Amino acid sequence: MARAEWWRAKWCSYKRTTILVCLINIFVALYVLHSYTSAYMYTRNDTHKAFRYTPDQVRKMEESNRIRKQLEPVQLIEVLNGLKEEFFVDEKVVQVPHQIKQKIADEILATLKGVNARDNATVQRDAVESWRRKKLKEARELVNRKTSNSTIAPEEASVLAQALDVDWAELSEEIGLWIPVTIINKEHDKPEGEEEFDDEIIAGRRLPPECNVELHTDYSGDAVRWGLTHPKESAYECCMACLNQAKQAGPNDKKCNIWVYCPSETGCYSPDIYQHKNQECWLKYAEKPKTSFKDRYSESFRNSHPNAPVIVAWMSGVVRV
Repeated sequence: MARAEWWRAKWCSYKRTTILVCLINIFVALYVLHSYTSAYMYTRNDTHKAFRYTPDQVRKMEESNRIRKQLEPVQLIEVLNGLKEEFFVDEKVVQVPHQIKQKIADEILATLKGVNARDNATVQRDAVESWRRKKLKEARELVNRKTSNSTIAPEEASVLAQALDVDWAELSEEIGLWIPVTIINKEHDKPEGEEEFDDEIIAGRRLPPECNVELHTDYSGDAVRWGLTHPKESAYECCMACLNQAKQAGPNDKKCNIWVYCPSETGCYSPDIYQHKNQECWLKYAEKPKTSFKDRYSESFRNSHPNAPVIVAWMSGVVRV
């Protein structure tokens, strides 16, 4: 009895139990691996069989591809590709050299100076458009060699024709050309018997004579009201704000005698760190008002300030206080 218990204790020792459990785990792992390998090989064999085409099937697929290629509209595709290339060539924006922009700006300013200052914006716009059409016709005739007597240099003709035709809107923005829009407002029409204002008609209400409006002009001076946080819907409201500030200013306060307004939808340029947007209204004071920029920015100024346009977009006025 004691001997049997001794053998049982020896057989059921911790070491023997561990070896037995490991053998069982190895057997189970080998069985699972064998089952997975068999399934993979079976699936792979079935896959190869599923995608194996007969010679007749291969012949029919080749015939289908040949028929499809024969039915392609080759000529139509070639025509469309040609039109696409022509379209992109026509729409390609030509880079206008600085000297050509300078000539265009100078001629436009000369054209505007030749228009009566009392004429409204429509007359000014028509004058610029007439100049553009005349210049465009001259450039095209020079490109087509239909004329030899031209004020345009032959090497500039093609670029000028493109700039005055397809790229005219973009070029206008680059040189800073802005002509106020004439607005017909019956509510603000001149009452019967009232005298006509001598100033040009611009967007919004008509400015009274005391505003002394000057287009394409920027005045320097001490800021009475910071324009970046002082937008006005029209030049009229900007001028009225200046007059009202002068009336309400205290004895020791500076009274506004200069108003500067940005009428351009694309903003106005100034040689500072700020981005000046449309409808900015600056109220300023100067003992002796002096213009900082008039009509256009000089060539030397644009050389030192590459982002400056050609034409001054600001409009200003000096009022009496």
